[in-house]
Amino acid sequence: MDKAPIVVYTDGACSGNPGPGGYGVIMRCGSLERCISAGYACTTNNRMELLAVITALEAVRWDNAEITVRSDSSYVVNAVEKGWLFSWEKKPDFGGKANRDLWMRFLAAYRRHRVRFEWVKGHNGHIENEQCDRMAVAAAAGDNLLTDKEYMDIKQTRL
Repeated sequence: MDKAPIVVYTDGACSGNPGPGGYGVIMRCGSLERCISAGYACTTNNRMELLAVITALEAVRWDNAEITVRSDSSYVVNAVEKGWLFSWEKKPDFGGKANRDLWMRFLAAYRRHRVRFEWVKGHNGHIENEQCDRMAVAAAAGDNLLTDKEYMDIKQTRL
């Protein structure tokens, strides 16, 4: 028996870039809904946009799920839908592209499922996108922010 398709809404936010950041995710499968968010002490907006999608894909407990991701992140949507990511992957050191650690994690989760992306215009009244944005902003402003260790390691090597 096939599982119901999953619709995922994501958004990332950062106060400063870099700065405190967070992401928000809404996942729907049939009548079930799950919301996930987390905040980080120092990160970037693109990392939060990408981590939102990764978190959603990793949260699906079965393989080969049919997943539609609706995101306002041109960075994430275009990288996948226009095939840029798959070209970067073939180059030594990922072609020097930023966020290699997260893209590698994304690829592992992405390849477990049947995923397609739909870009939605952000801050345009899209109910789920607005809710994800509120979750991301609240997570970034929250207490007990997590450490984006990979980002901090990269940042330290550039000093």
